[in-house]
Amino acid sequence: MTTAEYDAVVVGAGVSGCYAAATMAEEGLDVVIVERKSESEAGHIACGDALKGASNFPEAIPRSQIEPSITNSVVDHGHFELPSEGTAVDIPVPGELAVIDRLQFGKLLIEGAEDAGVTFHYDTVVNTVLQDGARVTGLEAIRKGDPVTYEAPVVIDAAGALSILQDEADLADATFDTNVTYSQFSSGYREIIEVEEPVEWHDALVLKPTERSAGYLWYFPRTETEINVGLGFQMGEEPMELVDALRRDIENRAEFKNATVKDKLGAAIPTRRPYDSATAPGFMAIGDAAAHVNPTTGGGIAGAAYAGKYAADQAIEAVEDGDPSEATLWRYNERVMEHFGGRYAALDVFFKQKTAYEIDDLTGMLASLPMTKLSEALYSGSADLSWSLKLKTALKSRGHWGTILDLYRTKRHADELLEHYEAYPESPSGFEAWQDRRDDLIQDVYETTGAEAKY
Repeated sequence: MTTAEYDAVVVGAGVSGCYAAATMAEEGLDVVIVERKSESEAGHIACGDALKGASNFPEAIPRSQIEPSITNSVVDHGHFELPSEGTAVDIPVPGELAVIDRLQFGKLLIEGAEDAGVTFHYDTVVNTVLQDGARVTGLEAIRKGDPVTYEAPVVIDAAGALSILQDEADLADATFDTNVTYSQFSSGYREIIEVEEPVEWHDALVLKPTERSAGYLWYFPRTETEINVGLGFQMGEEPMELVDALRRDIENRAEFKNATVKDKLGAAIPTRRPYDSATAPGFMAIGDAAAHVNPTTGGGIAGAAYAGKYAADQAIEAVEDGDPSEATLWRYNERVMEHFGGRYAALDVFFKQKTAYEIDDLTGMLASLPMTKLSEALYSGSADLSWSLKLKTALKSRGHWGTILDLYRTKRHADELLEHYEAYPESPSGFEAWQDRRDDLIQDVYETTGAEAKY
């Protein structure tokens, strides 16, 4: 068996993996990315292609590197179709928004990481995580049919949702979040289609609920004639035939008549709060492998990029100091929670509320809300309503007052939770007490919404 020694091993050549590896390589570390796909297939990832926060990326692979993959920069709002209400609503999306060609985006990220000095090993499947006691020390894998051992002070899991590395590693003695089940994820399926005539909604992200509230359809225009069409559905709900449901909706839309399918792909998507801790001695998880995804939208590109940078910064310190302990890596958790983790955890509160209602109640409520404030809530985890807006909402939402009241109560819980995440502990020693208080806050959410426990 071949043995390869590196300063750091990153598993997965997606967004978070490329940014982590490039950040470390730029500081002189010897870094390898092991990727199960072939070189030609690497970067081909199922995605809605919508990019929130398109103006800002870590320096290791700057925006200029991925600029050619941005195919639509005029999108600026969400267009929510509400069939049960016979209407649609437009919700402005704050900040820069774009739609990308995800395959080209992935290839450009890999190119940027290579330029930074990262080594890539394609056609490499990880079988086992190596450990010395609680500390992760490397991996055993099969590369192009041959066994190979990777040894490194730091291993970074960027292998995506439901990563096998976390099944193989013994993380019982670390703070690493093991409270992870398939029901906290969604199944996603998307196609890239070419239509004959430009769509009139080329400046919008179109969303539509499925027959049940645990899923939604999307139509995201890469260009005026090339559309990413897809469907996501919560795994914990009664199974749904994603492809058939998507196909039925496409066939009923006049703008998609005679459309040509250019690509098909599916994936699992985290729709849960970020991991409470994504560190263990010698080990960190990033991106989808640590649920760094907005649970209400499935968007995770920008968060994954910064999670990669934050993990890399701690890996650099660990290698330079010869100390890959959990205490050294802990600052990575703090930076994630400071940047977006707390906000995503607060948004998960609203996701829990959604699962407790029938789809007609939710669409009726959505049609009655002040859309700008709802938009702010979707991206900040909370929103304050003035008394005039409260009155306006009350007058418009007659018949949905019970649901609106529950939303208001849920908002208060989200505020409390966001404040608690702002007090995320500065070291592992305060972690257990922080978790206990967080769990008490979440129990209040379940009691308010009537939703089933998710964790």
